Amino acid sequence: MPVVRTRTAASRRLASEGGGETRYGVAAMERPSFTVGIEEEYLLVEADSRDLVRDPPQELWDDLTAAMGDEVGSEFMRSQVEIQTAPCSGLAEARQDLTGKRRTVCEIAEKYDFHVIAASTHPFADWGRQLHTDKERYNLLARDMQAVVRRLLISGMHVHVGIHDPDVRIDLMSQVSYFLPHLLALSTSSPFWHSEDTGLKSYRMSVFKALPRTGLPEHFNSWAEYERHVNVLVEAGIFEDASKVWWDIRPSARYPTLEMRIADICTTLEDGLAVAAVYTSLLSMLFTKRQLNQRWREYSNFLISENLWRAQRYGISEGLMDFGVGQLVPFPQLVEELIEILTPEAERLDCLAEVEHIREIVRRGTSSDRQLAVYEKALAQGNDPDEALKRVVDFLVEETKVGL
Repeated sequence: MPVVRTRTAASRRLASEGGGETRYGVAAMERPSFTVGIEEEYLLVEADSRDLVRDPPQELWDDLTAAMGDEVGSEFMRSQVEIQTAPCSGLAEARQDLTGKRRTVCEIAEKYDFHVIAASTHPFADWGRQLHTDKERYNLLARDMQAVVRRLLISGMHVHVGIHDPDVRIDLMSQVSYFLPHLLALSTSSPFWHSEDTGLKSYRMSVFKALPRTGLPEHFNSWAEYERHVNVLVEAGIFEDASKVWWDIRPSARYPTLEMRIADICTTLEDGLAVAAVYTSLLSMLFTKRQLNQRWREYSNFLISENLWRAQRYGISEGLMDFGVGQLVPFPQLVEELIEILTPEAERLDCLAEVEHIREIVRRGTSSDRQLAVYEKALAQGNDPDEALKRVVDFLVEETKVGL
């Protein structure tokens, strides 16, 4: 990403990243709807032990379904609850929907003496003690993936953005991949694993990457080329459809959307909405450039993967590479640049306040930063590591409910 000195310099740099013909030419096209849908995966914890709920009662699921219908469901682990918003016209509608669903899950869980945490790993839970959900899809995953999937005690946030033209979906997927490290860094919430401070701000990524067909997407020249590649594996019986392609960003197999999957789940509602707003505004910006016969320069997965590792390891505390100038750039500077570049699109989409919230994330830290601070403070007060980790769970319970 460009190093920003002034607005004029940033604009010049952005223009130089564009230029030249787009991959598909500049035929007149209808602007995508850029509808927004958000999925969040929560962990259920016992109020007394703060450990995960291994096998929630059926009555809890009955209550959740009665309240939210098919927009709530189970995940691979029985200790997880997944909610999804309806397709929303923008971030304001998504905010209302997501707030209501998160609040509902918290309130219903508390009827059973459980709490909800929005974090991508539990600070001390043992994956070996967990039970997977008894559904055909998950039973097949357990059979096919074996120990790799039994470790999948992780939660994430997925953001769907409506783009009806499949070729545009593929084109923007290739360009927006550059920014996936930025989105991961802003969302990190998984510093602990099995009672250990892993030294990583997103340990979730280490667990998830053990599965096949994960990581950065391939570069495709068209929707037809993407379909041909998927069909090779479908016709060979490797998997049944593209829903088994688990890239960090992918064309949804169910909806006409481009689904961002790189993010940890943000513990606070505001942080999650900020990440969703940045992602949506990035796609809008790239489409606007496409209409002007410009595009964001594409870099190899080899280079972007290095920034992904830095985001996974350091979150926002260290910089990312600006490949255009060949330098590491401090994350606060990258955030100011993102806000500057995205402001016109965020104003168009009526989500500028959400985009600007990423300044606050940098100022006070991500969920991972704050979890580590709680843990270190508890140790400094004379608590043993087990008690300190329980303090982290308590922190997550309270933070998950902020703004509800």
